[in-house]
Amino acid sequence: MTHYLDFEKPLAEIEGKAEELRAMARQNEDMDIEDEAKALDRKAEQLLKELYQTLTPWRKCQIARHPERPHCQDYIDALFTEFTPLAGDRNFADDHAVLGGLARFNDTPVIVIGHEKGNDTKSRIERNFGMARPEGYRKAIRLMEMADKFGLPVVTLVDTPGAYPGKGAEERGQSEAIARCTEKCLQLGVPLVSVIIGEGGSGGAVAFATANRVAILEHSVYSVISPEGCASILWKDAEKMREAAEALRLTAQDLNKLGVCDHIIAEPVGGAHRDRAATIEAVKNAISGMLADMANSKPNALIQDRRKKFLDMGSKGLAA
Repeated sequence: MTHYLDFEKPLAEIEGKAEELRAMARQNEDMDIEDEAKALDRKAEQLLKELYQTLTPWRKCQIARHPERPHCQDYIDALFTEFTPLAGDRNFADDHAVLGGLARFNDTPVIVIGHEKGNDTKSRIERNFGMARPEGYRKAIRLMEMADKFGLPVVTLVDTPGAYPGKGAEERGQSEAIARCTEKCLQLGVPLVSVIIGEGGSGGAVAFATANRVAILEHSVYSVISPEGCASILWKDAEKMREAAEALRLTAQDLNKLGVCDHIIAEPVGGAHRDRAATIEAVKNAISGMLADMANSKPNALIQDRRKKFLDMGSKGLAA
């Protein structure tokens, strides 16, 4: 059953009517309603295009959070072979919100790391809705150190509302773990590429996305804070999230103009959840291109390129 967002309700009605007609036809073979159903399909297709041509930043946030959007595990299963997950930070515990391990991408050995939100109630609770604790970032550091030691490119898949802000996480050094993970990204002498596949929330996202190349799916978002959090701070009202989303400039298009993200990956009409296979293939092509760009780069050049990218960040949009 398709999950419709608030602004897709008119679309849900049309597609629902088409499905009702087809269900009636299946029960009564003498009924001929295919022409009517196809007319509704055409109407739904046109409405879908219109809805997605005029998306506001808040609507893009809703799409980025869509429960049927492909998650980290889906990309790993589809794009990486011989994936061997590695667990634990060798200090406290294993964080199930962070997936990571050795794998092959296009038959090339790599380290892949990403946030996993889960896809049903049980797995979402297990994965803590993609909100990593300190041990998740320390696990990522351990994997990055392994990549650096053995000369393996690192691919990160970012999809988190932000790092977990709970009492236990803070007691175990959440901010320090995020800072160390970001620092480790800047120190790597191997190619580091990142894709924002859903939400890129706060330092929890930056810790994985301090990369040589950052790509973002067309309807993903990347911001220092969620629109609801921003609205609560600035207006003392979380219901002002639409205004906050506008002000934060968190869409892929804004981020590309500012130089925060290097490449926008097009999504199928209606979002990644409407054609998961096409979206995953587009992400594959983007990762392949980014890694190919740095295939012959020396370690020092990669480090300097990465540092310059972040020192220059924002100047592109300001100059314009």
